[in-house]
Amino acid sequence: MLELNDIEAAAQRIAGQVLDTPCVESRTLSQLLGCQVFLKFENLQYTASFKERGACNKLSQLSADERARGVVAMSAGNHAQGVAYHAQRLGIRAVIVMPRFTPGVKVERTRGFGAEVVLHGDTLDEARTHARELSARDGLVFVHPYDDEAIVAGQGTVALEMLRVQPDLDTLVIAIGGGGLIGGMATAARAIKPGIEIVGVQTERFPAMYNAIKGTHLPQGNSTIAEGIAVGTPGAVTEAIIRDKVDDIVLVDEGDIEQAIVMLLEIEKTLVEGAGAAGLAALIKHPQRFAGKKVGLVLCGGNIDPLLLASIIERGMVRAGRLARIQVNARDVPGNLARITAIVADAGANVDEVHHQRAFTLLAAQNVAIELVLQTRGREHLAQVIEHLQAAGFEATVI
Repeated sequence: MLELNDIEAAAQRIAGQVLDTPCVESRTLSQLLGCQVFLKFENLQYTASFKERGACNKLSQLSADERARGVVAMSAGNHAQGVAYHAQRLGIRAVIVMPRFTPGVKVERTRGFGAEVVLHGDTLDEARTHARELSARDGLVFVHPYDDEAIVAGQGTVALEMLRVQPDLDTLVIAIGGGGLIGGMATAARAIKPGIEIVGVQTERFPAMYNAIKGTHLPQGNSTIAEGIAVGTPGAVTEAIIRDKVDDIVLVDEGDIEQAIVMLLEIEKTLVEGAGAAGLAALIKHPQRFAGKKVGLVLCGGNIDPLLLASIIERGMVRAGRLARIQVNARDVPGNLARITAIVADAGANVDEVHHQRAFTLLAAQNVAIELVLQTRGREHLAQVIEHLQAAGFEATVI
């Protein structure tokens, strides 16, 4: 099994080729969540993900013959970019097989690093099978995203850096896809600080490692906003490490991850993808589990589709009551809409959208249901807007 000296050797190989990213406390998140929260900003890597650590370590150890033949990898994006970037840097041909659902931003960035991108299959497993076929056919070296000790050792360097800067951390909360990151980090952390608690995080829609470790049979979904950890088959190398060194695995849902993305954007002014927000999502969903602890989180990736991000931000505003849809019933006479919008403005809210509903309503024919989408300061402010409208004689409710 992987040992600390393997990870320390990996750290020497990748030194100067990947960033030693900041690991600092978020005082605001600490106050909100009831524990000390330390963030490791792996989204600041050149490819915006920790994945290039493992890729750099693996490719640096290839023989001259293997480098001449080239490499092939399968990935939903971040491993692809890590392999492509370091292959380009080392002058190695790289072929990347990506599932068809992979966000366009990841596909284009991978191509931008000089890799040959092949879109194949609807799942990571289908992409993996095709990559294996290309490896056998063309003699390419297969670079697995997580089930490879050289990859796992590279990812483990994250823990070396975190515990060097914050040696008093007592808990690490780490996202799990195939298990490469948590496998490497758990190996390093256990050796450096045997009493540290290590908790893995998976999404409720992709609980493969959770099922494997806990013996459960939770169903697997079809999609998640955390596509970076949407792995259907756990790694054999990583599963063995997790069984031996990880204390627990918790599950989070899509809403938790969305909330975590928005919180990091608003509070820390940092952009993460769904997988990168999984650790914070676990703290949001299970606050008592981590109360009073010094918790290290890895913001493991920042590659998110802009349209998905826009949707998440808007849904987050709705969840917080800062974007709300209300219905105001009124007489369908000139001037009433002006009165309603004036009341909303006087209450300090902003009108985003207006829609009149005349046909699809049970109101009397001379009345109209006016739907307004409002920008407010939150739920309390929204309640004040409703009170102002009702005080003026209008029937107003939140939809």
